[in-house]
Amino acid sequence: MNQKKISAYLAAFGATLIYGLNHTIAKVIMPDYIGAYGFIMLRLLGAGLLFWLVSSFLPKERIETQDYFRLFFAALLGMCINMLMFFKGLELSTPINSGVIITISPIMVLVLSYFFLREPIGWRKTLGIFVGFAGAVTLTVFGAEKQVNAPNIPVGNALFLINSTSYAAYLIVMKPLTQKYHTITLMKWAFLIGFFLSFPVTVSEFLAVKWSILPFEVIWRMGFVVVGTSFLTYLFNVYALKILSATTVGVFIYLQPILTILYAVMTGNDVLDVVKIIATLLIFCGVYLVSLKKTSKA
Repeated sequence: MNQKKISAYLAAFGATLIYGLNHTIAKVIMPDYIGAYGFIMLRLLGAGLLFWLVSSFLPKERIETQDYFRLFFAALLGMCINMLMFFKGLELSTPINSGVIITISPIMVLVLSYFFLREPIGWRKTLGIFVGFAGAVTLTVFGAEKQVNAPNIPVGNALFLINSTSYAAYLIVMKPLTQKYHTITLMKWAFLIGFFLSFPVTVSEFLAVKWSILPFEVIWRMGFVVVGTSFLTYLFNVYALKILSATTVGVFIYLQPILTILYAVMTGNDVLDVVKIIATLLIFCGVYLVSLKKTSKA
């Protein structure tokens, strides 16, 4: 395995690690300090400014006219529907539910990649998808414990399903653009487009936040979501898409429930039992099988 591919795998894992922590970190402060939609405006504004700041130090790159429609659609899927549905679902449901249900995304990536990118499936990749999904189902059925601060779990879980599907579609739509443009170029425009598209939905909750009296506990969590979940994860994922297939990048999402549960255990919000260990092994096997290739092509 060459150095570029190793870096791409590390980037995909880094994004997944941040996402895994985010389930609990963001949940704690919603909706008491900031509503789900207000959080999205903070994400798009904060991370968008970071991408534009970084771009000022790089050579200017022009997006070709014929690619603006694809970029617009990618922003709609990845920066609007994906973010809005996930954070609203997280406000209504639980971190563990979000970490588990998000694993549906690789299934959608596999199907969409087959139809739109003509990526071959193969028996190993198919087996990996189902083995990983079996681990996710194990967590869902036997490992998810009831938690507080979850006012409408069914609706929240339904929003997670929409989030998972839109994220899968985002990976598919964005993939061709990653082959033509720098990661920062794509992200600065996608976040700008996403900001304006979501503005009517998010502005009221954003303005309702009492910014002057926020405690440090809330501020650092907001900072993590802006810098980590919004800036670094999108940067890492687009970089990984330059080298790996959309299906391979998408399957790393199987690790999210594991990372979510591990963080909950470390912070005293969950316990590690036999069911979670079995699910962990299944998910890691699924990731391995999907990542294993016969040829050098990712």
